[in-house]
Amino acid sequence: MCQTLFTIPAKFLGIDVFGVGWLLAIWALVAVAMIGWSWRRHGFGPETRGQLPGLLLAGAAILFLLPRLSTAEGLPIRGYGVMLLLALVASIGLAAWRAERLGLDPDMILSLAFWLVISGIVGARVFYIIEYWSQFQRPTLAETLASMANIAQGGLVVYGSLLAGGAALVAFVWRYRVPGLALSDLVAPSVVLGVAVGRIGCFLNGCCYGGASDLPWSVSFPWGSPAHIVQIERGQLPIQGLMFEGKSTAPPLIASVEPDSPAARAGLAAGQEITRINGLPVKTVDDAELLLVDLSKEFWGLPGEQPYLAPRLRELHRDRAELGQEFSVFVAGDPRPKTWSIAGTPTGSRPIHPTQLYSFIDSLLLCLFLLAYYPYRTREGEVSALTMTLHPISRFLIEIIRVDEQPVFSTPWSISQNISLLILVGAVCMWIYVLRQPRGVVWPVSQPATTPAPRPLRVEAAK
Repeated sequence: MCQTLFTIPAKFLGIDVFGVGWLLAIWALVAVAMIGWSWRRHGFGPETRGQLPGLLLAGAAILFLLPRLSTAEGLPIRGYGVMLLLALVASIGLAAWRAERLGLDPDMILSLAFWLVISGIVGARVFYIIEYWSQFQRPTLAETLASMANIAQGGLVVYGSLLAGGAALVAFVWRYRVPGLALSDLVAPSVVLGVAVGRIGCFLNGCCYGGASDLPWSVSFPWGSPAHIVQIERGQLPIQGLMFEGKSTAPPLIASVEPDSPAARAGLAAGQEITRINGLPVKTVDDAELLLVDLSKEFWGLPGEQPYLAPRLRELHRDRAELGQEFSVFVAGDPRPKTWSIAGTPTGSRPIHPTQLYSFIDSLLLCLFLLAYYPYRTREGEVSALTMTLHPISRFLIEIIRVDEQPVFSTPWSISQNISLLILVGAVCMWIYVLRQPRGVVWPVSQPATTPAPRPLRVEAAK
């Protein structure tokens, strides 16, 4: 797990990097160069005009969004965001390279990529926000919107991306009158490759984790990671030697105290109710757990506040400058605090399945299989139908050992498993349609020099 790779400083040579500064100047030069190059090749046609929305969106992000996401020290570059960028580059590059080998216009792929990237990211983020809405609630609307837009921290759902990207593909096909199934077959391996690279970002971010495992390749994520927090909330890990019982909204009753722990030596025992921690009132199990985790993290000098420590921490209004270097815990009916100092080193989660890496291997193998199958297809749409068949099956199985998503819709399955079943139903319909098409009407992988070139597949203005 490596959430932050490095931090871009807020100023360089005394000039702001974000907002009206260095980055905006670089964007202006790149935008002018891209538009000029496209204008020279194609004139001010659909290819050139199609780049304008993306460039304007990037400029708006530099001017308005990045200053909100940066801190006084600068903008932290997250491992998740970097892998997301690499996923986009890898998937677009593979599709453009394959299109050129087929004798097609690579600019068509770049135009399509803009549609798919924007819609895919928005769809994946919206899906995640809906599923985990409580993590994004902030005291003000501006802070809430900023947390929703902070994609680099993590928080994208693959199925949200695939659903929104599928809708964008249909719109692109309708807008430019291009062969839909042929285009879908061409980009399917690239989409799966992007999913594979993105899963490395999930591993660096610590999200999309699995359940407990004693296998040799199981991993333990560090203190404050999503897996660590969830194991604490589910009573699978002690905090400072304490484990709680009851619902998260119930009064914080101690379920057990680890023998020889600092909490035990301070006199805490099972059955006691905690009322204050370091002078801060706690009313629920959730309050107690979150404060113990966050204060311990701070005492140990661990990185800044994690987004997974829940918005409730912001409501406790704690003064970091007056926390001291020891715990002071009050229990109901006893005016004297139980105190102990932080010692030792922080421990992370219990060993769990690295389901992010399982998904990476699964998607990479599927990408290679689709690339190998592509020359042997006999009908347009077969590669897309294969993708719709194989990916939901593997995703459903991997979800069985993932524990970050809970059952929904009164079913024993997570939301991703329910969507997997729906996609499989769509795959059956897709196969019925594809198999009814005449054999042999496909795009060839390559053409001998003596044969006519394949029919062009390029973006044209809608008639």
